[in-house]
Amino acid sequence: MSLAHLGVLFLDELPEFNRQALEALRQPLETGEVSIARANAHVTYPARFQLVAAMNPCKCGYLDDEELACARAPKCAADYQAKISGPMYDRIDLTVEVPAVAAAELTLPPPREGTREVAARVQAAREVQAARYADVDGEGAPRTNAEADGTLLENSAAPDESGRKLLADAAERLRLSARGYHRVLRVARTIADLAGAETVSRVHLAEALNYRRVAPGHR
Repeated sequence: MSLAHLGVLFLDELPEFNRQALEALRQPLETGEVSIARANAHVTYPARFQLVAAMNPCKCGYLDDEELACARAPKCAADYQAKISGPMYDRIDLTVEVPAVAAAELTLPPPREGTREVAARVQAAREVQAARYADVDGEGAPRTNAEADGTLLENSAAPDESGRKLLADAAERLRLSARGYHRVLRVARTIADLAGAETVSRVHLAEALNYRRVAPGHR
C-alpha cells in the first residue's frame, strides 16, 4: 500500500486475495496511512493511493452465459461476491459492470472521444480542484475532491435544491452509510468538475449514485 502512495494500487481478481489482506485496506483508504504494530515498535507509512480492482461475477466467470455458466449459478455468484465484505464495498466509489465483448463489436469504429480528449478533460478538472483548495493551509491539506472532508467537502460539493432532495431520498432508500453519503458527494463534485459546472446538480448526483454498489433488495 505504501509503495502505491500517490499512485494506483491495482488488484486483479479481487475475491481471490486473502480476506485478511483485503480488510487491511479499509483504514488506509480512509486515512491515507498504513500502520504496522509490533511488540517493540509502531511504524506509520504514507499510503494515499487510488484503489482499482477487477473481478469476475462468479468463480467460473460465465454467469450471464447460459451455455457456459456452471450448474451452481446464480448461487455461485452470490458466494463469490460475498468474499468482499460490506464495509469494503462501501469504500469503493465507482462500480462498473463490463459485459463481454462480442466478436462483431471488435470491428466497430473507435469511440468519438479518444484517450487524448479524455485526458485533457481530466487535467482541466484537476486544475479546477487545485485552485479550489489552494487556500487551505496545514499538513494534509487536500489537493483533490477525494481528499476533501468535513465542512470543506460540504461547502465545495453543496448541491442545488433538486440535487439535495435526490440525495436525501437516495440515502434513505438505498440505506447509504454516512461514509457512502459523503463519497457520493465527492464523486458528484468531480463529475460536475469534468462537465465544467460550478454547482453540483441533480444530474451529477444521479450519475454518482448510479456508480454505487447497491445491496440486494434495495434497488
